[in-house]
Amino acid sequence: MFTGLIEHLGAVSVIERDAGGCTLTIADSAAILDDCHIGDSIAVNGACLTVTEFDPKAQGGWFTVWLANETLERTDLGERTVGDQVNLERAMGAHVRFGGHFVQAHVDTTATIVNREPDGDSLRLTFQLPEATPARPSLLPYIIPKGYVAIDGASLTVTGVDDAQRTFGVMLITHTQEKITLSKKPIGAKVNIEADMVGKYVEKSVHAALSGGEGPTRTLIEKVVEDVLRKKGLA
Repeated sequence: MFTGLIEHLGAVSVIERDAGGCTLTIADSAAILDDCHIGDSIAVNGACLTVTEFDPKAQGGWFTVWLANETLERTDLGERTVGDQVNLERAMGAHVRFGGHFVQAHVDTTATIVNREPDGDSLRLTFQLPEATPARPSLLPYIIPKGYVAIDGASLTVTGVDDAQRTFGVMLITHTQEKITLSKKPIGAKVNIEADMVGKYVEKSVHAALSGGEGPTRTLIEKVVEDVLRKKGLA
């Protein structure tokens, strides 16, 4: 589990590709390796990846992760080049104060930056989601104004949504612009998107209840219907 509060910016230093996937080496990452172990999870641009090797001292600290083809297809990590900065966050410890929102670092899809607009010292960004397919339904039902969304692993507040255009926006204050890679990305760049998991669970629960499944949600719906019928003298 992650919080969406980016801890550090690392840099891609080595990329090794083969038919089965890709190995990335992330340098300049000593700041998050003091308690690292092989097998630990680190979110890289919002994708939960497993540390396969690391050295906290050499070359400013580095670690390697393996990306399967599924990860390369669902995220923007396959488009990273040597020298690119990436957002890094270690998995949340049970002893730390919680901030941000619940982030699994399981990227749902990518979106495209379609607009950048300064607003005083802040920066407004607009993103367009891809068209829905049977294999990958639209994320728009889970993205609501003032709700949460993780973009490249950063927990951000949605400022507006346009369902017709498949777009949504966020605003980055100066501090956030300095701490994450998003403010440096140009129009046309892809970003990794993870919708708030709470909305997904609510939708699944309601869908199951309306489809005849048993459970507390169905019981609640039945009670509401009974109350309405009773007030109308139909029950």
